[in-house]
Amino acid sequence: MRRLERNRTRAEEEESVFVTMTDMTISFLLIIMILLAFFATQLNDDESVPLTAYERVRQERDELRVENQDLRASVKALEAELARVTSELETVTAERDRLLSELDQLRDENEALRARVAELEEENEHLRSRIDQLVEEIERLREEIKRLRDKIERLQVVNPLEAYLSQAIDQRREILVELRDRLLIEFPELQVVISPEQDALRFQGEGLFRSGSPQLEPRQRAIVETMGRLLDEILVCFTLGERAERGPDCESGNALIEAVQIEGHTDSDRGRIDNVTLSTRRANETFFAIREEVAGILAHRNLRDQPVMSVSGYGEMRPIETNETTEGKAANRRIDLRIIMYAPSTVEEVEEVGRRLDALRAAGGSE
Repeated sequence: MRRLERNRTRAEEEESVFVTMTDMTISFLLIIMILLAFFATQLNDDESVPLTAYERVRQERDELRVENQDLRASVKALEAELARVTSELETVTAERDRLLSELDQLRDENEALRARVAELEEENEHLRSRIDQLVEEIERLREEIKRLRDKIERLQVVNPLEAYLSQAIDQRREILVELRDRLLIEFPELQVVISPEQDALRFQGEGLFRSGSPQLEPRQRAIVETMGRLLDEILVCFTLGERAERGPDCESGNALIEAVQIEGHTDSDRGRIDNVTLSTRRANETFFAIREEVAGILAHRNLRDQPVMSVSGYGEMRPIETNETTEGKAANRRIDLRIIMYAPSTVEEVEEVGRRLDALRAAGGSE
């Protein structure tokens, strides 16, 4: 029972709800009808639109809607293009900024280069000036070279007189060197030197004579005799006379010896007259020893047919060192073997020597 009662109550509740919903729907429809009636009363003929016009407007609306859609698509396409162009613009702007920066850098470099060009132009101008100076200097040097060449050409025209005198000096030096070297081979302890003027052999100190003595000791006499023999061998190629030679073994050219002078010198320990006497006796003693060893020594003649051998004594009058020291006195006590070469004063005299020697060679070496 109770269950049946509950079902009946539920059914009543559901029916009550349905009735309420129905009433509300009817009321809503009633309100709509009232509103429609009101709006109908508000319409007039002036606001009404013909159907053809409405259809035309609808068509225009549809066309505009299609056009609007097309425009929207175009706008989207343009927006996409705008985005792309904007991106490209940003890229181009960045490239422009980079190029502007490079342009500024290039401008700075250009200014630096302009400054360098100005420096180089100034330096170039200086170099041009220097080149002009060098060209002038070269021209001056060329003229100087030409002048020197002309002078050399003139000098190359050999002056017979100068050539003869130069040859004679060279030959005298060679004679003295040969005499000294050959003497030192046989007498290594001998004090013999060539004079600074290269015109004499000097036997110094106690080389040939004891202090104060004009006599040759046996050892010193052997030195003098050897010197005489060596001198005799040399003189045959540099003198005239019966023993003169000008064969292939003689390399004397046309040089002639005027005199071979044996000179005696002393220090200043004794009186001047005594020293002259002592030096002369020493020179004579040397000459006599040579003549006894070489019998034909006086056969050597000069161009005037005079014996080339001669003697002289100078005492203390021609010192080569000071007499205030022991060493200086020892140097001054000496015998000089001085060689005097023939010195022509004209070209004709040189030619005369040549003719005499040519005749000597043609005769087989002796006059």
